Amino acid sequence: MERLTLACGGSPIHSLQDMDPTQLGYAGKVSQVTLGDDKFTFVEDCPHAKSCTILLQGPNQHSLTQFKDALKDGMRALKNAVEDKAVVPGAGAFEVATSVYLKNEVIPKQTGKAKLGIEAFADALMIIPKTLAENSGLDVQSTMLKLREEREQSDLMVGLDVKTGDAILPEDQGIWDNVRVKRQSLYLSTILASQLLLVDEVMRAGKQMGRPQMEE
Repeated sequence: MERLTLACGGSPIHSLQDMDPTQLGYAGKVSQVTLGDDKFTFVEDCPHAKSCTILLQGPNQHSLTQFKDALKDGMRALKNAVEDKAVVPGAGAFEVATSVYLKNEVIPKQTGKAKLGIEAFADALMIIPKTLAENSGLDVQSTMLKLREEREQSDLMVGLDVKTGDAILPEDQGIWDNVRVKRQSLYLSTILASQLLLVDEVMRAGKQMGRPQMEE
């Protein structure tokens, strides 16, 4: 009932005596439709609807589950883009650009072991375009070299064309990623890596503490 008032407008009332014209909503068409063994009531042609229902039909339950998951993912991505008010180029372009920037601009300015950590982080970022290339049946090594060279030469946000293996401009193809997804992945990756290293040190310390003391 709450969704019905959002679709038609108006507000719920407890009795007919409390009815007021300002509390009424509007629907151009209300009908009952039988689909299979189930009956559905369709409320259509609502001019100021703030709620709706998407009806999915398929040959079997497996197809319906896939349709439902795809629809949820698409609507969630759209919601994130609207709330962030920004998007980033997809097709691995963000990861390629960040990796090249770290290796060419950040690492030369560092000294000591910090270089190794930054280089490992830059290499880890390339997992996304590497996975795209591998899943597309492309040669991973040559594809990564091609993307990196194109980025360094053009200084553009280039991504991977999974059909040809060439570098493309994702914005020209309408390929975008959510800002919050990239931000969260960068944040979680560093946190998880730090936690794993911490656990490894604790386990190593525990093994050492459990060893019997050697007599001198």
